Amino acid sequence: MESKDVALITKMILEALESKENDSLGEGFTVPVGVSARHVHLSRTDVDTLFGKGYQLKKKKELMGGQYACEEQVTIVGLKLRAIENVRVLGPERTRSQVEISKTDAMKLGIQVPVRESGDIAGSAAIALVGPKGAVYLEEGCIVAQRHIHMTPKDALIAGVSDNEMVSVKADNERGLIWNHVKIRVDDSFTLEMHLDTDEANAAGISTGNRLTILK
Repeated sequence: MESKDVALITKMILEALESKENDSLGEGFTVPVGVSARHVHLSRTDVDTLFGKGYQLKKKKELMGGQYACEEQVTIVGLKLRAIENVRVLGPERTRSQVEISKTDAMKLGIQVPVRESGDIAGSAAIALVGPKGAVYLEEGCIVAQRHIHMTPKDALIAGVSDNEMVSVKADNERGLIWNHVKIRVDDSFTLEMHLDTDEANAAGISTGNRLTILK
């Protein structure tokens, strides 16, 4: 066999292998679950009102992306004074306060709450917060968080997905549930994890640490 023929065959094999590798990106890629319970993000002004002027939130546990769970908790109040106590505050402080709850929580509070990405609170539900030093009424700011997956750029490359892409994710257990409209969020500060609220996790028999599969 001529050397040029060997080179051509080698080139064809390499191209075929590369194509197969690209096609398999994301195939069977699994992500660990983090079940996100109801919580509150507070502005500096609202921290002052709820806990006292100049109060500093106390860090309890580090979370991804520079966030952390705080020692502090508040009570959230909906229509007809229906309330849920001991709702965890997350830091650091934000420009505007935001409350994230489940649909079941919304029913208990008697309010209509939209499904939104964190930070998208324009026109969202009104809610009141009560702390040890005062109360705050938010005309908007209460949402049900859109399910999403945090990952690093390297994770995204391996999974074959990109920032803001929507994917489907499968729970391969006795419940056999598939979630559609799962948003990919990519940042160097993230740790690979899919965030579900308590309603979504309970419906599928899923707990924090379980792994789910991205479907392409």
